[in-house]
Amino acid sequence: MKHTYKLIVILITLLNCLIGSAQNPIVQTNYTADPAPMVHNGTVYLYTSHDEDDANADGKGFKMFNWSLYTSTDMVNWTDHGIVASLKDFSWAKQDNGAWAVQCIERNGKFYLYCPIHGGNIGVLVSDSPYGPFKDPIGKKLINHHPWNDIDPTPFIDKDGQAYLYWGNPGLYYVKLNKDMTSTSGEVKQMPNTFESFGKREGTKNDERPTTYEEGPWLYKRNSLYYLFFAAGPIPEHIGYSTSKSITGPWKYQGVVMPTQGNSFTNHPGIIDFKGKSYFFYHNGALPGGGGFTRSVCVEEAQFNKDGSIVQMNMTEGIKKSLSPLNPYIKTEAETIAWSQGVKSMNDNVAGIFITAKYNDAFIKVKELDFRKGASKFTARVGTTPSENVSMEIRLDTKDGALLGTVNVPMTTANEKWTLQTIDVKKVSGIHDLYFVFKGKADTDILYFDYWKFLK
Repeated sequence: MKHTYKLIVILITLLNCLIGSAQNPIVQTNYTADPAPMVHNGTVYLYTSHDEDDANADGKGFKMFNWSLYTSTDMVNWTDHGIVASLKDFSWAKQDNGAWAVQCIERNGKFYLYCPIHGGNIGVLVSDSPYGPFKDPIGKKLINHHPWNDIDPTPFIDKDGQAYLYWGNPGLYYVKLNKDMTSTSGEVKQMPNTFESFGKREGTKNDERPTTYEEGPWLYKRNSLYYLFFAAGPIPEHIGYSTSKSITGPWKYQGVVMPTQGNSFTNHPGIIDFKGKSYFFYHNGALPGGGGFTRSVCVEEAQFNKDGSIVQMNMTEGIKKSLSPLNPYIKTEAETIAWSQGVKSMNDNVAGIFITAKYNDAFIKVKELDFRKGASKFTARVGTTPSENVSMEIRLDTKDGALLGTVNVPMTTANEKWTLQTIDVKKVSGIHDLYFVFKGKADTDILYFDYWKFLK
């Protein structure tokens, strides 16, 4: 019995260590898929599709109505900006399902979001800001080639200023975009689906899918070499890639980037260069309740060989070191999170996006804050459902780390959800991870959390 107890203690300790160090999946408050990262003015904008919590509960598979946005400046703390666009933004599109993999690109100060509606082709939305609001500038489909094959668009602007849009499953198609980015030039062309371009598919012979190319193309350029990353078959998918000296090919298959892993039968690549490093995004089914219809976005640092080939990678815990510490003395949204457990993001007309703690001992981790010489006070906008004895503990470095202070949250009502609380905290200096641990006896939704800030 003693040995069994010791083993349980060891396992719990190891689990807590893993939870404390994990960064993947990078969003834990919702299910996300089909990562589409974009770099703009020192920030990574990560657009994702959104799997509903009850997807496939009725056996009908994917349940997707909108697209979400997350941002980061350090690659470990991600801020949730909620729904950035939805099927409702297209008057011509069906509204019942099918908001699949989007991608955003900037040109001349405007942001173009290319949106596939499964079974309904591809549309485009435009905004003056990467945060939106996005609107349909043409009021019709941009790509109307084949309703079921027109998915997973990836835009690219070449060095001569010519823009292109690639997409497709099971074939790979492309077309030139005009300078307005909302109309096309010339005919739609299909890439030859050859073994030389995309490798030979293993397993059962499939005349429609002779190569590894499946879906989810992503265009990228490094030095003078063009890269085409894609979700590769057979199912369950892995990630493969091909390279070319021209954006329009011919493409030469280079092999596997990421093997089949991660409890999801799909995957989707996205890659960016940011602050001197390259980052590769993908999705899996790693969160509790996760799977092929409830996926989660992850990221790894990508490495390249001298000949331009990418080093094959596996799904790991993710990015552990921040690119730069956070400043705890400015207002920070509660939905800025490195890791969390037992919380969900929500939205209302007063606070916008905020965090809801679902049960006792739920927590949020924010990674690497630079307190410099020291903080003396802490303020937060919080609220509870009508229940007593609700609080938020502020701890250093681990969930059970040094207690800086406790915010006692008064009872609030539906009409007066929010209250601003300020407390004295134990003096803290230097760089630390920060944990907000939520305490309460209610069965669900014990606490709402909008934003926080330390005072020197």
